[in-house]
Amino acid sequence: MRLAVVDDESIVQKRLQTALAKEGHQVSTFGAAEDFLKDLAAIPFDLVFLDVILPGINGMETLKRIKAQAPDTEVILMTGRASLDAAIEAVKLGAFHYLAKPLRLEEVRHLAARALEHKRLLVENRDLKARLAPLEGWGEVIGVSQGMKEVFAVIRKVAPLSCQVLIQGESGTGKELVARLIHRESPRRDKPFVAFNCAGFSAELIASELFGYERGAFTGATATKIGILETAHQGTVFMDEIGDMPAAMQAKLLRVIQEQEILRVGSNRPIQLDLRFITASNKDMKREVQEGRFREDLYFRLNVVQITIPSLRDRQEDIPPLVQHFLARYGRKFAKKVRGLEAAAREALLHYSYPGNVRELENIIERAVALSEGDTLSLADLPLDLREFSVTPYREWQTLEEQERAYIAKVLAYTRQNIGQTARILSLPRTTLWRKMRKYGLGGKQ
Repeated sequence: MRLAVVDDESIVQKRLQTALAKEGHQVSTFGAAEDFLKDLAAIPFDLVFLDVILPGINGMETLKRIKAQAPDTEVILMTGRASLDAAIEAVKLGAFHYLAKPLRLEEVRHLAARALEHKRLLVENRDLKARLAPLEGWGEVIGVSQGMKEVFAVIRKVAPLSCQVLIQGESGTGKELVARLIHRESPRRDKPFVAFNCAGFSAELIASELFGYERGAFTGATATKIGILETAHQGTVFMDEIGDMPAAMQAKLLRVIQEQEILRVGSNRPIQLDLRFITASNKDMKREVQEGRFREDLYFRLNVVQITIPSLRDRQEDIPPLVQHFLARYGRKFAKKVRGLEAAAREALLHYSYPGNVRELENIIERAVALSEGDTLSLADLPLDLREFSVTPYREWQTLEEQERAYIAKVLAYTRQNIGQTARILSLPRTTLWRKMRKYGLGGKQ
């Protein structure tokens, strides 16, 4: 580390230089603040031992200038007139510590080690924040696009409330992550979050899973079972694919939401519950209601606040931060230091359509990191179908006018600038062809 000792006593300079150099540091000494500040302007020091009483600019003023010029430089003030008020003032101005003379070299070495470790941690934390800055988002829900900013704004407003929320979005967009985020930011955060997928189950099975059942309620019910809703008391219930819930269960769920009570299968004793429902679907729930597949009254109960998560293909600017997030996650999982992507791999990921949305992107990155051998992912690390997916990057796409000009020029070259023949090939009136040629600056002959 690069250290400085600023003191008008040469004996102090020599003692500190010798002691700190033995610790492996490069130590410069100065008898006045003016000389030191000139050196500081060229290359900042890591740590400065600074006397308070100096000729010319005093120590306190020098401390202010150090913090203004090189805020990462740590400063330990030294004085033969130590006082509590002076020490407090020094700390307020940014000093790391305040030492009273005569100095004890063991204390000097100890304080130097502490100050340098403090500086190292500050720099590391700042660098970490800088690397994470592009990963804008909220917890596991990441996005920098306008669509995701709107999602975050609604989450902030609705999370503290106990109203029901309906989350709409294609499969793989992260609906459950949004539900968990709402729960985590709500007053119910210390209570259970219970998730249930409504797709693919009969009404009877859903009833037994949600409400539980009493012993002997049906053949095979050899013991009482506590249902999902009961275990979520005072917490949040997340019901995914709510649009697939059988009609018979829709009426029962409506009653639970209205009355905040359930009946176990085989019981006539109601159980009072305090629940918040967050539901999700990849279907257009309004259309499901219009076409008679979902109860309108239940829809309005569930859709107090609606959050629509845009598909990944509609928020291309979110792909880079998501890629970085997944690189970090699976780098840790597979103990690999994958720091980024080669240009070709980046282009392929940016221009893919992602029918499986964020979940598909995550799977692609997980596979690529698992198979990677270097510190950057190449096109060869990506799945074969994605490698074969070829699209011209947007910046290279031509406008319709550019394509039309190029095509007319190509036909003119083929006909050797014969306007009549060119007009026949293009199926254009000669006057129209002449007008387009003037527009595009193309020559020709009759």
